[in-house]
Amino acid sequence: MRKKIVAGNWKMNKNLQEGVALATELNEVLTAETPNCDVVICTPFIHLATVSDIIDHSVIGLGAENCADKASGAYTGEVSAEMVKSTGAEYVILGHSERREYYNETPAILKEKVDLALINGLKVIFCIGESLAQREANEQNAVVKAELEGSVFHLAPAEFANIVIAYEPIWAIGTGKTATAEQAEEIHAYIRSIIAEKYGDEVAENTSILYGGSCKASNAPELFAKKDIDGGLIGGASLKVPDFKGIIDAWK
Repeated sequence: MRKKIVAGNWKMNKNLQEGVALATELNEVLTAETPNCDVVICTPFIHLATVSDIIDHSVIGLGAENCADKASGAYTGEVSAEMVKSTGAEYVILGHSERREYYNETPAILKEKVDLALINGLKVIFCIGESLAQREANEQNAVVKAELEGSVFHLAPAEFANIVIAYEPIWAIGTGKTATAEQAEEIHAYIRSIIAEKYGDEVAENTSILYGGSCKASNAPELFAKKDIDGGLIGGASLKVPDFKGIIDAWK
């Protein structure tokens, strides 16, 4: 059975002290009432080592929001996959639309990042999704297929087992717009079908595909009820424990 996952992406929010407080509160809440899904928090780099010591890793997984496309060396300001792993993190988000758009991360760069993350024993939450213009032109299927082919479909099946896909329609990230549960299910089913074409039905059935894009406690139950939606990658709602817990509880 594929994993049900609710992952929080803190983005560039919370100073260290605030992040520690948030992680501490979340840990207390989830250790008191064990969630019915895997929970992951992906924090800014500076938080990772400290948060790793605070959380119960059997209840909350820890991830980074990015890593470098080089293993090590004279790359001032970069953080390698090995460094991420050394903090106690288990996951890394790669391919987020904000990284693609603002930092010009190409499929080739992301492919390097994916390979280095896997070599260093990290699981990858790999983001794909179309813009509003692409959706209006009915190009969403072609877009997500190209993003998978460009950066993860070179992997062997055993490597691909460490990939979690996060479908995030760019037009729904932080906008308050959400794909309807039907729209989301339709493209999640398509994503699973192209994974099956590439790797076979068993791999496709075991791949967790998360929905991201203005997912909140109010719409999570309807989204998570769809057979090809295996959880969510949560932005703003992951920054307040009651909001995040409300989404996690959609699995109960």
